[in-house]
Amino acid sequence: MCVDEGDGVTGVRVLGRDDGREDGREEGRGARSGGGPARLGAAELGAEPGPRASLVQFSSAFCQPCRATRRILAEVAGMVEGVAHIEIDAEERLDLVRALGIEKTPTVLVLDATGRIVRRAAGMPRKVDVIAALGAAV
Repeated sequence: MCVDEGDGVTGVRVLGRDDGREDGREEGRGARSGGGPARLGAAELGAEPGPRASLVQFSSAFCQPCRATRRILAEVAGMVEGVAHIEIDAEERLDLVRALGIEKTPTVLVLDATGRIVRRAAGMPRKVDVIAALGAAV
């Protein structure tokens, strides 16, 4: 379930729109995939989301890129007031993994203040991309 040690994002748009469209228009299903919940709150996340935005990371135990992603997201969350970093063990939350269509770890979801998924990335993101993605959420 862990992504390659290489670039970590082969064939995946890093922190791009989650609606599968390049032109920015949403079509029917909103900014989610896999038929999962339209909004994620404390009940789904297992932790209190940030008042402005949340960086939700799906990880697995032996995933090296997950550790680096954890450091990046924690650092960004510490820099931006009102942003929470929530890490979810993918193996323990298979229900949520399936509902959201998570296929690899690490996968990062950027949620706005209402819990709506505004960005999504598989693989280890760059810090600059995480900061830019937060701009869409706050």
